Amino acid sequence: MESKKTFYITTPIYYPSDKLHIGHAYTTVAADAMARYKRMTGYDVRFLTGSDEHGQKIERAAKERGLTPKEYVDRIVISFQHLWRSLNISNDDFIRTTEERHKQTVQKIFQQLYDQGDIYKDSYEGWYCTPCETFWTEGRLEEGNCPDCGRPVELLQEESYFFKMSKFGDRLLKHIEDNPNFIQPVSRRNEMVSFIKSGLEDLCVSRTTFDWGIPVPFDSKHVIYVWMDALTNYISALGYGHENEALYHRYWPADIHLMAKDIVRFHSVIWPIILMAVGLPLPKQVVGHGWLLLESGKMSKSKGNVVDPLILIDKYGVDAVRYYLLREMPLGIDVNYSEESMVHRINQDLANDFGNLFNRTCAMANKYFNGVLQAPGAPEGPDQELLDLAAETPPIVEEMMERRDLAGALAAILKLVGRANKYLEETAPWALAKDPQKRDRLFTVLYNVAEVLRLATVMITPFTPQLPQRAWPLLGIENHAQLHAWDSLRWGGIPAGTVLKKGEPLFPRIDPATLEES
Repeated sequence: MESKKTFYITTPIYYPSDKLHIGHAYTTVAADAMARYKRMTGYDVRFLTGSDEHGQKIERAAKERGLTPKEYVDRIVISFQHLWRSLNISNDDFIRTTEERHKQTVQKIFQQLYDQGDIYKDSYEGWYCTPCETFWTEGRLEEGNCPDCGRPVELLQEESYFFKMSKFGDRLLKHIEDNPNFIQPVSRRNEMVSFIKSGLEDLCVSRTTFDWGIPVPFDSKHVIYVWMDALTNYISALGYGHENEALYHRYWPADIHLMAKDIVRFHSVIWPIILMAVGLPLPKQVVGHGWLLLESGKMSKSKGNVVDPLILIDKYGVDAVRYYLLREMPLGIDVNYSEESMVHRINQDLANDFGNLFNRTCAMANKYFNGVLQAPGAPEGPDQELLDLAAETPPIVEEMMERRDLAGALAAILKLVGRANKYLEETAPWALAKDPQKRDRLFTVLYNVAEVLRLATVMITPFTPQLPQRAWPLLGIENHAQLHAWDSLRWGGIPAGTVLKKGEPLFPRIDPATLEES
């Protein structure tokens, strides 16, 4: 038996300094939609998310609350896992940097880099931003503050181990030039090329001023610092450096590391250089998406201007929240978030177009012929245009998904749904029903719309995974699993004699007035 093609996708491991916000939810939902799509198209998928639990910031926060760092992160990690369940995230693994399996891999890589002379000891003096866990040289500060978050930095001096990043700059540039899709979108790639060309400094990879981290294997005074620890999760979760490396050999290199644009630098410069230095393959693609912005600017836990996705799920339903995030945000572009825009998008696409098409079709089929679909007749009038669009849409959706354009894929699916709504107006089944001579034509029209609904539901499944279990019974095909599969996206799947059922609206319209009340 031929083995399936593999697909390995990761989100960043999120930092448990507080609850996650809707920006984190976007990254994870986008990765989930890609993973679900690949599973539906026959791939052997591995989907990883997790938590990045070490560092001075965690140690300080725990101390302020009278907890050990482990007690502190345990509580927050439970909230991460609850959010991912609530958002229907289908991850195969959840890696925590406090796990023994991770520690083993990190120490193995650190030891190898030291043994081969790529890590050395020196003393460090530099400007340190605790919230970003990053050292900066004087020249990179902006008005004396951290260039990433704009907050004050402190001057630190301590003994540290350093990784010889500077040695690999030219080799990394060549890799980026030889693999134009390695960093996406193009705007991120250009930023990274210019960053590397400005000259790479050796990287501080250990600290002595706090204890909460993985110890340097040959020098217990030091703990391994941030990125050397965190980035390694993508292979520690596959068992690299352990007795059993089967998952590593099966899934590495990763197909996509997906993240927000502010951490692309670490994933497309530091991480590839670590891998080069230890002789491992580089990930195939690093994708940096834009930010969800509020009127007050970029969402951040420290600013306190965050939107809690759990509240939105309670109000609007998980599929509607997922749909909004993925439809509203083309990859690589910052998008202004507001609850008004969410309600508008849910009403326009899901309630008025998709949900309403289901309601009208099932209601008319039940009213005119007890819901029993008959085989369609030969195409006439606007039929062929609808059938052509139904045939063209799946390849367009597939192409968009391969380009990581989830918003484009959803737009194509909704274009087909919109065309079917227009088709109902053009063919006017309510008028056909009044003329017994036109009964066959009525059967054809409602069959065509039911089949569009089937195709659209199959294609939208990776984005709105709860929808199918509610939609298939309405179309009378809940027991026809073969008609729910991606390879069923050909015209004419619903068998004659299938009974459509009336039901509750799939996406009830939201009264915008409720926004003022909340």
